[in-house]
Amino acid sequence: MSVIGFDFGTTNSLISIIRGGTPINFFDDVGQPIPSVVCYEGAAKIVGREAKQRLTQAGLGVHGNVVRSPKMYLGGESLFIEGIERSPVDVVSDVVQHVILEAKKGGRGRELQDISGAVVTIPVDMNGLRRRKLRDAFRLADLPIVQFVHEPPAALYGYFRSHDVKEMLRRYERKPILVFDWGGGTLDLTLCRPTGQTLLQLMNDGTDEVGGDVFDETIMNRLIHAVAGKHGYESTVDFQLGAKSRLLDSCERAKIDLSSRTNAAIYVPNFFRGVSDEDFDYTLDQTELEMIVKPLLDKGFKRIEKILRDADFAPEQVALCVATGGMSNMPAVRRRLHELFGAERVQVPDGTATLIAEGAARIAADKVGLSIAKNIELVLARNSYFPLVKAGTAMPREGEVLTSNFHLYCTDPRDGVAKFQICSPLRSGHAVLASDSRSHLEHLTIKVDTKAHAFQERLELDVSINDDLIFDAHARSLNKKDEDRIEVHNLEFGLHLTASVSEQGDSEETLVEENGQPTQNEKGSLSLRANVSDREDPALVPGEYLQSIDPVYFDSRSNPPKQQVEELLYYAPCSGCGLAANDPKCRCG
Repeated sequence: MSVIGFDFGTTNSLISIIRGGTPINFFDDVGQPIPSVVCYEGAAKIVGREAKQRLTQAGLGVHGNVVRSPKMYLGGESLFIEGIERSPVDVVSDVVQHVILEAKKGGRGRELQDISGAVVTIPVDMNGLRRRKLRDAFRLADLPIVQFVHEPPAALYGYFRSHDVKEMLRRYERKPILVFDWGGGTLDLTLCRPTGQTLLQLMNDGTDEVGGDVFDETIMNRLIHAVAGKHGYESTVDFQLGAKSRLLDSCERAKIDLSSRTNAAIYVPNFFRGVSDEDFDYTLDQTELEMIVKPLLDKGFKRIEKILRDADFAPEQVALCVATGGMSNMPAVRRRLHELFGAERVQVPDGTATLIAEGAARIAADKVGLSIAKNIELVLARNSYFPLVKAGTAMPREGEVLTSNFHLYCTDPRDGVAKFQICSPLRSGHAVLASDSRSHLEHLTIKVDTKAHAFQERLELDVSINDDLIFDAHARSLNKKDEDRIEVHNLEFGLHLTASVSEQGDSEETLVEENGQPTQNEKGSLSLRANVSDREDPALVPGEYLQSIDPVYFDSRSNPPKQQVEELLYYAPCSGCGLAANDPKCRCG
């Protein structure tokens, strides 16, 4: 039984499989990835290129009985297609089934007769709910998802595996690599770092505001304005039915052609309606194209600069930039990448439209699993960090769930709330210090007994990660019987370049220091004073509170910690007037 790579894209989809160490891609009849478009005509379903040709309007979404890019609707309850309510899961499943059937056609289809599942690539900003629905759609198509992989790391894995892997690992060991997939629907960015035999994700970013489809519509609208103005047509001129869809296809082809030519002719007969010259005829050159799309290019490159800035890297520190997706073939994109990183560090591999599917197929063939790239931690009292999931822990596959249970205490129940802060270091891997910067992921709050003493209120925290790569935390107080639950979807992962991911999380020692300095926080972030602990240690209790429940603790002969003594002196009321120690009205001193 074989596992395939499946790049289910916003605008196009592609299946790839490895045979004899070489990727085999399954295109449609015109030798291209299959458009993610479906058309409903009564009981009939028309999918792929034929459905795309039936579009009568430009743009993504639902147009009459045609749905373009149904993946964008996953997570919603329903779609209305010509008045008929349909489930987005069913619509996506129709596309998946068609892509599988197309791949099985022809002489190469015999390679897919024994497929048992797929490694499916997803955008970095695809949330957990949409991932769940995508898995449901694949199940309806009788193709289980073995595991999800973010698109940029899949491309990087495919790129490394198409070269001498040992040499690539040696050359880029512990050096930052930027991978971006600038396709028809989204711009996906991932900063990676090869460490040992693993490709670790450092940071992700993604947006659907500058996908190739947005470029095509921008070009189309500008050219309509130019041609109408040239002929003196009113701005309210009408178009023939389906004319804008035909023009959009022509603009997309011209954009692609101008990657290798200086100009491209755009001709659409019977475009306008009710005017003397109904044909659309325009010659677009490379210079004008770049002027039209410059605002979109600027916005895309600002995202590239932002992810570098957020990760605290200068462009000069990036050792390699791997560009994938159709937009990476645009000369203006390549030129600006060269200006930013230097030509020698920018690689635009051959077959940028197939590299993600090929990377997923290689991951499947190599039986590579995902591991968590960064610790998922709980902030304890006194700003120490307890690892809930350690970096390197193998991630679940189809039907699996990774679970853990932790028994905790409340160190200070006076406000009636136990506060759980879930965070993650910005640094990937195991060598994490308490002083390293951390990003806040989520927080939980549960009610506790205000009359309980420190460590009397017992707390339970259940955590899990499922096959949709969703981290779930469920906190409970055993006395008050209160509970809270959160999910975290935006995690980073690692891919091993040799054998399957081993169970590192169970055997390696914890490298998180538990008695360090307070973590750094971004400006504007909310910082809660953690009041939970994994052990009964009086040193974790605030001094002024501990004095009220255990005054003997502060006997000078016991040498109490200086920090708790200072807390006691600062927060305890003045013995003379009863005001707070820092109240300016207190004159007792």
